[in-house]
Amino acid sequence: MAERLGVAILAAGQGTRMRSDTNKVLHPVCGVPMVLWPLEHARALGADPVAVVIGNDGDAVQDLVGERAVCAIQAERKGTGHALLQAAASLQGRCDVVLCLYGDMPTLRLETLQHLVSVHRELRPAITLLSVRSADSMGFGRVVRDEDGCIRAIVEEAVADAEVLSLTELNCGVYCFDAEWLWGRLTDVPVTPPKNEYYLTDMVALATADGRRVSSVTIDDVSEVIGINNRMHLAAAERVMRQRVCEHWMLEGVTLMDPATTYIDATVQIGQDTVIYPNTALEGQTVIGRNARIGPNALIRDSVVGDRGFVLASVLEEARMDEASEIGPFGHLRPKAHLGEGVHMGNFGEVKDAYLAPGTKMGHFSYVGNARVGEDVNIGAGTITCNYDGILKHTTTIGAGAFIGSGTMLVAPVRVGPGARIGAGSVVTHDVDEGALAYGVPARPRKVSSADER
Repeated sequence: MAERLGVAILAAGQGTRMRSDTNKVLHPVCGVPMVLWPLEHARALGADPVAVVIGNDGDAVQDLVGERAVCAIQAERKGTGHALLQAAASLQGRCDVVLCLYGDMPTLRLETLQHLVSVHRELRPAITLLSVRSADSMGFGRVVRDEDGCIRAIVEEAVADAEVLSLTELNCGVYCFDAEWLWGRLTDVPVTPPKNEYYLTDMVALATADGRRVSSVTIDDVSEVIGINNRMHLAAAERVMRQRVCEHWMLEGVTLMDPATTYIDATVQIGQDTVIYPNTALEGQTVIGRNARIGPNALIRDSVVGDRGFVLASVLEEARMDEASEIGPFGHLRPKAHLGEGVHMGNFGEVKDAYLAPGTKMGHFSYVGNARVGEDVNIGAGTITCNYDGILKHTTTIGAGAFIGSGTMLVAPVRVGPGARIGAGSVVTHDVDEGALAYGVPARPRKVSSADER
């Protein structure tokens, strides 16, 4: 039977260099709060239990984590060794292997962690650490080996001599521990001046003193181990993750005309043969269907665009476009806007909390809010639903096949019946019956003449 895996995610740092009122590990990377990246990796590894170590100011982190992990509080920040000790109550006796991760290292690949855990389970050392080879030290500690290649110590850059500083194998701070050995020795980590903190790097020396093996997995890609301490690090991690997301979708059959100017959150879904044009941002829980065309210059957030949809230089927020509907340029779908199949929405139009049924055409410079519009309606340019009376929002209903002339104002609550026609420039303050003709200010029903019939 495979050894049980537990994960500790250290996320109690104050993050003062972020200069933010938001907890550091809640800052998003590709649309996902950074602490959720290691948490999702823990889930994918099948880890149970999972503990997230937070500071006494980490209520928002605890709320985000919810039931996905147990939160342990590090009330006094006394280093990584002290932080891991706070997770002992959640992990000790419940797992055979403890994987230690960080809440501010979102670029670490799941595949790397899978390999690290696999090597640890195969070799059964006291510690298996992750290291990276880099000429740029990035401020990391050095991995010191003896003449036989065995790891003997981790030396922090601040206290390293010239010989150690010349080493290019760097400690990433990610460890797999033999759980029984870990909990028996973690309290023996010495205090390190001048801050009087306890560091996990000293566990390597303890393992060596016990005659226990320290193994390693070494990677060459430094982009996997970006620790985020300031906004520059955050931007660097965002670039790395955004490139990975773009590469994923291109391999899945999505065309990105310019990946460098395409911003896709990790939570977005895109169908095959869709084309994404430059300067497009797809955010949140957005879903794009197959064979769609998105952009250029589009922003779509928490919205759905159906197969063969077309969004040109427009903004969608919590909205829906069904199959073969189109918008833009310079259109705006606000929350609860819904364009039915084949709906056309012209430039400089806006829809909010309204449904436009299949086949409807909405001209440019129009606003439709709090409305229900039937099939095959023509909404002329400059049409406005006057939905707000200063206190309440009111609904406009337009029946199938109706024709709304340019410059019409529909003063809600109001209903225009199926097949009715409203003359250009009208102000509709009363319901218009099915098939009727109305125009004027205010609009009044008019007798349909033979000329009107033509």
